[in-house]
Amino acid sequence: MYTRAVIDTQQPIQMRILIVEDDPVLADGLTRSLRGADYAVDCVGNGAEADHVLAAQPYDLVILDIGLPGVDGFEVLRRLRRRGAAVPVLVLTARDALSDRVKGLDLGADDYLVKPFDLPELEARVRALIRRGQSGGASVLTHGTLVLDTAGRRATLGGEPLELSARELGVLEVLMMRSGRVVNKEQLAEQLYGWDEEVGPNAIEVYVHRLRRKLEHAGVVIRTIRGLGYLLEKDPNG
Repeated sequence: MYTRAVIDTQQPIQMRILIVEDDPVLADGLTRSLRGADYAVDCVGNGAEADHVLAAQPYDLVILDIGLPGVDGFEVLRRLRRRGAAVPVLVLTARDALSDRVKGLDLGADDYLVKPFDLPELEARVRALIRRGQSGGASVLTHGTLVLDTAGRRATLGGEPLELSARELGVLEVLMMRSGRVVNKEQLAEQLYGWDEEVGPNAIEVYVHRLRRKLEHAGVVIRTIRGLGYLLEKDPNG
């Protein structure tokens, strides 16, 4: 079973990031660093694959290299914005010419970082861009006395802090965003893990079970719909 230590739920956790970088050493370093900061990270090495993935899956942030083989980063960015996607994009490049920076920003990049760079600076920019992206929409989800602040990454119950692990908070967010609709295990795993992170067969059940216990007096229940998934709804006995 894949496990991770419980961390402070006020940190920017469980956000999903796509890294588009053809340098395997740099890609691996970025992936390790961001996963260490409790982001779910996927990584691709060329523009064509990035374009395909971005057309099919939502992300909270894209870290995009410009100098990609085949379809370059500028074209990936151009296609992304043409589809109407508002996901924040941090451009990475070895090109430090002003014209390249202007082009990237004009195409819809949100920030620009020239190689080589320090990881702490990149991580700070990642946090800022994710906060900026979340502030563009509703950041507070409510269900009775249960309140989840998705930007601040904290939950309260009846005004009191609800102590949740990173994974429990992620499960709760998905269920609250789809309140009244069935969410299957694959959808939950997709939000909580990167592609190459191993998900144990009972991992999702464990997080749901723990979350149920903590929501016993919340006026909501997480129902198991056999063969389909989970459903967050008002507790009929509450």
